[in-house]
Amino acid sequence: MRNSTESINVAGGTLPKVAFGQGLFVEDIAGKRYLDGSGGPAVFCLGHGNREVNEAIAAQLNRIAHGYRYTFTSDPLEELTEIVASRSGGSLRNMVFLTGGSEAVESALKIALQYHAARGEVSRRRFISRERSWHGNTLGALSISGFLERRAPFEGALVPGSLLHPANAYRPPAGVAPDQVATWCANELESEILRLGAENVAAFIFEPVVGAAGGVVPAPEDYARQVREICTRHGVLMIADEVMCGAGRCGTWRALAHDGVEPDIMSIAKGLAGGYLPLGATVYSDAVADVINTVHGGPLTGHTFTGHTTCLAAGVAVQRIVARDKLVENVASLGTVFQELLRAATSDIEAIGDVRGRGFFVGIELVADRAQQTPFPAEEKLYLRVRRLALELGLICYPCGGNVDGVAGDTVILAPPYIATRAELAIVADLTARAIRAALAEVGR
Repeated sequence: MRNSTESINVAGGTLPKVAFGQGLFVEDIAGKRYLDGSGGPAVFCLGHGNREVNEAIAAQLNRIAHGYRYTFTSDPLEELTEIVASRSGGSLRNMVFLTGGSEAVESALKIALQYHAARGEVSRRRFISRERSWHGNTLGALSISGFLERRAPFEGALVPGSLLHPANAYRPPAGVAPDQVATWCANELESEILRLGAENVAAFIFEPVVGAAGGVVPAPEDYARQVREICTRHGVLMIADEVMCGAGRCGTWRALAHDGVEPDIMSIAKGLAGGYLPLGATVYSDAVADVINTVHGGPLTGHTFTGHTTCLAAGVAVQRIVARDKLVENVASLGTVFQELLRAATSDIEAIGDVRGRGFFVGIELVADRAQQTPFPAEEKLYLRVRRLALELGLICYPCGGNVDGVAGDTVILAPPYIATRAELAIVADLTARAIRAALAEVGR
């Protein structure tokens, strides 16, 4: 069994102790300063210590911390509902607010099941998702995740589901040309629906831009449109998991808006309240809501702290700032620049296999052989070396392993706060390149 210092998924005892954060920077108790190049795990969209958000939280606490959802509505609940509906667009006007991404995904699955039950199609119980995807830590969300390291200790207790090939043009399925990945993977989805019987399939869930499990992999061009058509044709709900890639991180408020597609259900979190307080949401269409509301009166999901008033107040404050300061526009305009800066800073590193992403959500894949796209041996734990050396240099990044087959494969995710300037992005790029070079030197590459 791995000890805690060998996995980024288990907190070790040698971590620095955080003391202070302001803007893009964090300090530990020893006074060491770190540039937050990944917004933690792609959470801190406004950076740290935003006084306006902190004051909004304090003001709400001075009124009431939480009005339980079955007793009261509240201004923050109504305001954030309106904000999310307007930013989501289309018919995505219905939502349940929760305290994180895993809960948001769990509720998305439950709403899908409830919708089919309300229609009398109680045989629709199966979910389809993809390998090299991550949807959360509850048993339901973990069951549809294709993240080997995080699933392994819980196998045997997970809900049965179907895991398809990743839709990754850099690493296409065997024998498939990169420009055919979208159609091949969409056809694979339809084949699996037919194999299971459409009458047994509740939903297909996918990340429009895969985060931790794949190292930032955008859906290939036209993939989402084909998936939308297939799901509609077979009465299967389409769930977009935008916990990591949504709420503006990819340069559009909905990540899937880039593809011109609207899902039936969407999970969001992370950038929704920017890490100031725990907050997520499951957003769903009028068509789904109408069926559920008619039969059951509303969604049968949620917990004691669902719609927590102060968390919602934090979300309102964050989203007002994001809109007022045109921060999604900043992400859109500087996203391509950021990738260019990273490519330039790493241009001398032969081990850079791919630099990809959208907006302020970028992944770097490291390979032992660029021509063959061969990953480094898993036992070298290159991604963990990058993480450690980056911290020594004063950079917070988000490396992950196993993106190729669940065991081998090293990626580095960068997801800076939306407030980052070009100059700050250049520093992130330089420090990232230095950390990668140092890690490669450690393994003699």
